[in-house]
Amino acid sequence: MNHLDLDDSVPEWVIEYPQLLSLFQELGIDYCCGGKSLQFACREQNLNPKIVLALIEDLTTTTNHP
Repeated sequence: MNHLDLDDSVPEWVIEYPQLLSLFQELGIDYCCGGKSLQFACREQNLNPKIVLALIEDLTTTTNHP
């Protein structure tokens, strides 16, 4: 399992953790185009990146990784 952080692109997150797709859709984070970093995508949606990272951590530790 790779360790991703806020500087990694949103598509990288989705490739590594497909279960995040629904979270990104719910939050309005663009996950398919541009390869923006997760931090930048969060700021575009006026989301606190640390809170989004905590949500991601909850999802990726409670579901099986492919």
